[in-house]
Amino acid sequence: MPTPRQLRLDHLDRMTDSTGLIQHAIYSVPRRESGYTTDDNARALRLCVRLWGTRPDHEMLSRVTCYLSFLEHARCPVRGFHNFLSYQRDWLDTGGTGDCQGQAVLALAEVLGSQLPSGYRELARELLDGTLPALAELRSLRAQAYVIQAFGHLWRADVDDIDSLESIARLAVDRLVECYHRSHRPDWPWFESRMTYANAVLPHALFDAAERWPDEEYFAIAETSFGFLDLVTTTDNVFWPIGNQDWYPHGEEKSRYDQQPVEASTMAAAAMAGQQARGDEKYQVIFDRAHCWFQGENSLEEPLADLQHGGCFDGLQSTGVNRNQGAESTLAYLWTDWLAHNARQSNTLSDRTVTNNR
Repeated sequence: MPTPRQLRLDHLDRMTDSTGLIQHAIYSVPRRESGYTTDDNARALRLCVRLWGTRPDHEMLSRVTCYLSFLEHARCPVRGFHNFLSYQRDWLDTGGTGDCQGQAVLALAEVLGSQLPSGYRELARELLDGTLPALAELRSLRAQAYVIQAFGHLWRADVDDIDSLESIARLAVDRLVECYHRSHRPDWPWFESRMTYANAVLPHALFDAAERWPDEEYFAIAETSFGFLDLVTTTDNVFWPIGNQDWYPHGEEKSRYDQQPVEASTMAAAAMAGQQARGDEKYQVIFDRAHCWFQGENSLEEPLADLQHGGCFDGLQSTGVNRNQGAESTLAYLWTDWLAHNARQSNTLSDRTVTNNR
């Protein structure tokens, strides 16, 4: 495991107040008017639970407490979780987005599968059980992918009483496969008619599914779609993700800017999942490309990571680097860096707790 001092959380702490993690920043200063999102607080919770596993001290537990408390407050009486909270602590939505539900469940699975004090794990289970009806109705492919990943994490951690989540995850896997077959073309082995954001979470989920349900089709689709994503996001051996200016519709040119850190982070995590499933060296190469994108091995040859304080710039634009250091970007960098340190320490790309021999 990485040593506690290898990951700087100065900027994460700067962006966090007594309510939770503030969404955006002006340069490295929290932008209070942007408020908070459940998405970001869930990502922060997931990271800090992992870090608590290597540094179970009061300071890290305080971070976990803050972000878990935010998720508890985000419970929505209608369904699932709210997502947008104003700085004045008013919820701005009647019900959270689909992706928000998936991110929340992924973070709660991290808590439930950990060795945190029992009260934390009991609350995580309560929140997870409470959102199951909303999960069964999800239509967002990425949210469903997060649910599959959440179940996979709990299954590997041997957590009891997850049959209901397993049923929902299995349905989500089938929906991903159905979407893949519907959108598949000879030159487009993908799940949708265009690539948008956080693309790598889709094959990542199927790598996880293939581990639990060794259906050859799950792994074959995961490997083919991830290989296609790697092909279209690699230029001259440099990671060049789909930009969010116009995305990448089938039959058109991909958008080259604005490149977002979440693309590099999800690509690295999916490469790790692929390596665990197959043990192929090519996944190490893909992981390294995505990780090095933060360090300056990108289309502009500009670093995005602030190594001194643990922040990350918000992306690459055609005119240069976006110098703001928002929550999503910072957590994308921190999560990827944590995975890299963990991989080096264990001499494997896997962050998983059990092997495929289960």
